Amino acid sequence: MTQEEIYIARCIKLARQGKCGATPNPMVGAVIVCNGKIIGEGYHCKCGEAHAEVNAINSVKDKSRLKQSTIYVSLEPCSHYGKTPPCADLIIKKGIPKVIIGCIDPFAQVSGRGVKKLQDAGIEVVVGVLEQECKELNKQFVTFHSKKRPYIILKWAESADGFIDVTRTGGNPVVLSSPLTSMLVHKRRAEVDAVIVGTRTALLDNPRLNTRNWYGKDPLRVVIDRTLKIPESYHLLDNNICTWVITEKDHADYIQTHYKKLPFTDELLPQLLTELHRNNIQSILVEGGSKLLQSFINKGLWDEAFAEKAEMLLVDGVKAPIISGKEYFIDTHFNTPIWHYFNENKPLDKE
Repeated sequence: MTQEEIYIARCIKLARQGKCGATPNPMVGAVIVCNGKIIGEGYHCKCGEAHAEVNAINSVKDKSRLKQSTIYVSLEPCSHYGKTPPCADLIIKKGIPKVIIGCIDPFAQVSGRGVKKLQDAGIEVVVGVLEQECKELNKQFVTFHSKKRPYIILKWAESADGFIDVTRTGGNPVVLSSPLTSMLVHKRRAEVDAVIVGTRTALLDNPRLNTRNWYGKDPLRVVIDRTLKIPESYHLLDNNICTWVITEKDHADYIQTHYKKLPFTDELLPQLLTELHRNNIQSILVEGGSKLLQSFINKGLWDEAFAEKAEMLLVDGVKAPIISGKEYFIDTHFNTPIWHYFNENKPLDKE
């Protein structure tokens, strides 16, 4: 790796520290180098708080050295006023003569404007160092702004013979996940903005869909319940967490439970994704049953999928979703194979 790549790689590593707090903002890391030595570092910790560049500059003890330094940033510095002032303006004010950027910000209010503002101020700007890795870092943010929909992650656990549950109308669900992989699901929930399930999953499992087994925020809960079959006594309607009920029936909202009326046509999922995008939901985890998961797959509305392969045999029951022709690798860190599928190209950067 070149020196520039080494410092941008460090920016990426720093940026990941904000994974559960930065959203809906992108994860960003910044490194300040003077005479071959790092004199400042920072990352965007939480939406509404200081950006990576600000934290990196504030960490420099001798601010006079900034005028002989280079700042490395994984994502283009912002040029507009949002919840915080523009980072490009701060870089100009501090007299930093050179900026190395991983990738351009896809957000329309920034895209290219930060670079132009820096260049107009006479600052040397280099763009595109570890560009693909920097885009992969913020794949949810990039997808949200480029495809105008949330980044979609599918998740299920299946038996060794390809079933996700026995055929039943009641009783307890078959447990295919281990305690460790169940905890991993809570981690994934903390890393997305919303979790989606269908009516059957809600009725049979009565899930909470929170992050009680992991540190982090609870996601928006979304349940597709066409005719409002879910009893008000169920966890999803407990008003403890913001919840959307997608239905074709009229129903008044109640505290944190919001009823969204949509037409249940072939375009239900695209319309739901549009509604989520309109409400700034950048990423979703689909934990529904086989029918809901297969609907997302058949329409090509997914970006990643995690399929846990248990050793148990069910012989018969509800078939697992069919997902094929995509690249994947097998993760065995949890003593249970987890097949990780990608809808497009396999990411260059994996944790």
